[in-house]
Amino acid sequence: MADHRSEFLKASWANVVTNVLKIVVEGGLGLAFGSLALVADAAHSVADLLASAVVLVWGRLSFHGPDSNHPHGHERVEPLTALFVGGTLVLLGLKLLYDAGQTIRSAPEATYSIALAGGLAFAFFDRAFCYWYTKRVNRNVGSSGLAALAADSKNDLYTTLAAMVGVAGMAVGFPVLDPLAGGVVSLLVIHQGVEISRENVNYLVDTAAPEPVREEIRDEVLSHDDVHGVHDFTAYHAGTVLEIEFHAEVAADHTFIEAHDIETELRDSLIARDDVGDVHIHLDPEGLGEWKDADEEPTSPLVN
Repeated sequence: MADHRSEFLKASWANVVTNVLKIVVEGGLGLAFGSLALVADAAHSVADLLASAVVLVWGRLSFHGPDSNHPHGHERVEPLTALFVGGTLVLLGLKLLYDAGQTIRSAPEATYSIALAGGLAFAFFDRAFCYWYTKRVNRNVGSSGLAALAADSKNDLYTTLAAMVGVAGMAVGFPVLDPLAGGVVSLLVIHQGVEISRENVNYLVDTAAPEPVREEIRDEVLSHDDVHGVHDFTAYHAGTVLEIEFHAEVAADHTFIEAHDIETELRDSLIARDDVGDVHIHLDPEGLGEWKDADEEPTSPLVN
């Protein structure tokens, strides 16, 4: 966990630093030569910088264990930060789309310079490095915050290519391509923001795990020699990890100690999975079935 936290912080700082460099280079050149495509791409990076800072500050809380105020840990912090990233991108994309439309209507005026092409080349390699590094780190860390930043960096490559089209249009005497490219950039930004938000909303509202995952976990429970059935089974997201709840049917003649050992073995087996955060198990005598009515007497003592 300590190694994961260290790698998480390194990748988060890499996103912060590379975004700052991209903003300075693209923003300065875009303002100097009147290129909306470069200004839009730099503005996109301002949102990326804010998102990177939020992931850096909030995301590291997810590495803290449970405490008295957070008995189930801090697993929802990361999708909350990623949702913030997605919402920021949607708002920024809408603003950039509006600006592009206004510029097209008012006859764009921009001056081509080879420095614009150089700035975009720098921005492209800047984001390519950040995407590669963040993706590599997140293979081990498994952070939804870093996943959002990696997706953002990948999307930056496409927005930078769109900006290159705009600058190329300026170079050959079609300056209208610059705000058009800015509009394309804004649509890509909006799309990315919506996708990131949708994924992380599911993490925050206790969405059920996909059916194949539920079946896999259920089969793992049933593979235990002393478990003869499973009911009242649920597996749902609590942040980026799963909470699992179920009733396991066991023979009614187990002693209390034996029942406790069965429950411990089941929990230890499931909690060892990378995608599981907590497990809640209730042992029932075999054949009792689903939750019984309050006035219905069980046929044998209930084992807990």
